[in-house]
Amino acid sequence: MRFPTRSVLPGVVAAVVLASGTAACTYKNSGTESGGQAAPAARTGGGAELVDGSRTKVALVPGGAHPYFQPWKAAVTTARKTYGLGAVTFDETAEWDQQKQNNLLSTLAARGYNSFGVFGVSPTDINSTFADLKSQGFPVASLGSCPAGDKDEADFCLSTDVQLAAYKATKAAIEAMGGSGTLVHLTGNNVDANTQLRIKGVGQAVKETGGKVKLLQTITDIDTDLQTAQKAVSDLMAAKGDKITGIVATAYNPAVAAADAVSTSGSKAKVIAIDDDAKILSGIKQGTVTATVVQNPVGQAEIGTWALALLQTKQCTVRSPGVEVDSGSFIVDKANVSGYDKARQAKTAQLKQQFADKVLSCG
Repeated sequence: MRFPTRSVLPGVVAAVVLASGTAACTYKNSGTESGGQAAPAARTGGGAELVDGSRTKVALVPGGAHPYFQPWKAAVTTARKTYGLGAVTFDETAEWDQQKQNNLLSTLAARGYNSFGVFGVSPTDINSTFADLKSQGFPVASLGSCPAGDKDEADFCLSTDVQLAAYKATKAAIEAMGGSGTLVHLTGNNVDANTQLRIKGVGQAVKETGGKVKLLQTITDIDTDLQTAQKAVSDLMAAKGDKITGIVATAYNPAVAAADAVSTSGSKAKVIAIDDDAKILSGIKQGTVTATVVQNPVGQAEIGTWALALLQTKQCTVRSPGVEVDSGSFIVDKANVSGYDKARQAKTAQLKQQFADKVLSCG
């Protein structure tokens, strides 16, 4: 499964750390995170107040079914009410297949949808899909993941900087391990550009220890479903559990599987997970999971939909077409597990302001 990819907003450097209920952020790729409903900002700069969105019909289309995208449903519905849009929909194919996603997008266009937020199945092929949609006059956002390579044919990409998120997760694991020990990395599809970026982020943090932390193994291709992840983690713990000091999971299903495995086995391994699945949050409260890196699917959907409406109505243009913007990531641990969502909502409002001031040019 492909998760949100890296994003770079020119001239801005971002790193977000959330600790004890407070958030500090800089911009490597402009960021914000929102887990509940992102509070719509009242006034933004540069004329970025949507005047009339009644003819705007926005479709959010993930690459396939995955728990990560479920918050998009409520977020796009909320955005319709907030901005008075003509229609919105959340639609996905049953399989992760680029051609099937292309067919679905064509069907939605035929049904009258005229703005698209897309998480592409294929990072190498999705640009042709974006270009086709743009040729028909539709504004397009690459949401949750940017295309591989240096070019993005979408109007903008709003996504997690996955290399940065993996780096932060690994730094948190190393700190929890006391600065030394043996680490395992659990992640997604090996051929996915996002996975390779996560591997780089983990490797960077391990390298910075000067040999004090050893990366025992990186296990890829285990985010297909929870059962696949559970078997992989079970086999890992049976074979090498006594050697493992820390586990970094940078994909959803492996994170849940690792949390379960450590809880049931009594392992002392420090687990750093990804996203805010209920099991992971419960594990943080109980102490079986040290921390998790939460992302911002709601912020992606809410801000993405709003920006698409501004583009569709011709009120605004994108200053640098194809700009990539980090939607943010936060470390959540026992100290802030109860209140982190407020900080994410605040970051989404900040991201909206950034779009108005720096990403969009509005008359």
